[in-house]
Amino acid sequence: MILLSTVIETFEADLLGHYQDSLLPSHRQALAAMKHCRTSQSPVMLAKCDDCDSQRFVPHSCGHRNCPHCQSHESQQWLERQLQRQVPAEYFLVTFTLPKELRALAWQQQRTLYSLMTRCSWETLKTFTQNDPQLKGNAGAITVLHTHSRRLDYHPHVHCVIPAAAIDTEKRLWRTKRGKKGQDKKQTGYLFNHKALAKVFRAKLLEAITQAGLDLPHRYPEKWVVDVKSVGSGDKALVYLGRYLYKGVIQEKDIVACRDGQVTFCYQDSKTRQMRTRTLPGAQFLWLILRHVLPKGFRRARNFGFLHPNSKRLIGLLQYLHGLNPNRALAWLRKRPVLTCACCGGEMRIVKTRILPILRSQTMPAGQPG
Repeated sequence: MILLSTVIETFEADLLGHYQDSLLPSHRQALAAMKHCRTSQSPVMLAKCDDCDSQRFVPHSCGHRNCPHCQSHESQQWLERQLQRQVPAEYFLVTFTLPKELRALAWQQQRTLYSLMTRCSWETLKTFTQNDPQLKGNAGAITVLHTHSRRLDYHPHVHCVIPAAAIDTEKRLWRTKRGKKGQDKKQTGYLFNHKALAKVFRAKLLEAITQAGLDLPHRYPEKWVVDVKSVGSGDKALVYLGRYLYKGVIQEKDIVACRDGQVTFCYQDSKTRQMRTRTLPGAQFLWLILRHVLPKGFRRARNFGFLHPNSKRLIGLLQYLHGLNPNRALAWLRKRPVLTCACCGGEMRIVKTRILPILRSQTMPAGQPG
C-alpha cells in the first residue's frame, strides 16, 4: 500500500511550485498534517500495561478530517448517532447537484455557496413534505456536503437522507408515505418527483445567491439535476456518507502506483460500476486532494427537522410506540479496537500524549521496552 504521506513527501515541492498562488491556508494546514501523520516526525503517546507494567510509544494521528488514517472513531460515532435516530419509515437518498456553470463561483465563495446549497436542499425537501397530500407535516433530514466525484474532480453536491414521513405538530400525528403501484401492481418506493425537486431547488438557490450579493454567471442551465433513490431503512446510505465524512476523499488502498513522476489511483465508475484507474502528475494529484479540503470550521454534515438532536425525546417516543429498537442497527458496528500489550496480551491504557519525538528518550523509564 502506498501511503499518502509518501506521496506528499515526494511531490510537495512540485505542488508548491505549480499551485503556490492557489493554495489556501486550510490547504497548507491539511498538507502539513497529513505529511507527518503517524510518521517518525509525528508526536507520540505513551501506553502502559497495568498487568505487566510494560510501556511503549504509540504514534499520534494528525486528527485532520481529510487524512485517510484518522478519525475512524469519530466517523463511527457519527454513524451511531444517526442510527439511534432511526424512525419507522422508508428512507430515501436525495442528491442535489450544482451545475458545472456555477462551480467556479462555488470555488471562489466556498463557505457561502456550500452553506446556501445545504440550506436550499433542506428547504426544498421541507416545502415538498409540507405540501404533500399524504404527509402534510414537518420533515426530518440528514444532509452531507460532498465536493468530489468518484474521479476526484470538483463536483459540489448535497446528499440528503430523508424518511418518507412527517410530523403534524398541531394534530400530533405521525404520517408516512405509501409507495406507488407499478404496471405489475407491486408497491414501489416513491417520495417526490425529481424534476419538480430540481425546479424548486434551482429557484431557491439562485434567489439565495442573489440575496447574498454574489454575481451569477451569464449562462446557466434551465434544467438542473436531482436524484431520488429509495434506500430502505437508510443504514447503507448512512454508511456510504459516513465513509467520506471524516477520512478524506481517497483511501490509501486505492493509490495503486507512484512512479516516474505520476500517481495512479483506482475508482468505481458511477455508470458502469466497473473499476477504472486514473493517472496524473504527482503535483496535480495532490492538488486534486486538497481542492476538497473544506473551509476551517465548516460543518459538512447537518441534521434538520425532527432528526435534529433537539428532537431526541420525540424520536424515542416514536420508536417506543412503533416497536423499533435502534440497538439492532448498531449491533453490527465494529467496536473501537483496544491497544494490547505485546508482552502479556493485556489491555494497555494511554498515560501521556503529545510527546515530541526529541523527548522520547526522556519520557521512557530506564529498562522499559520501547
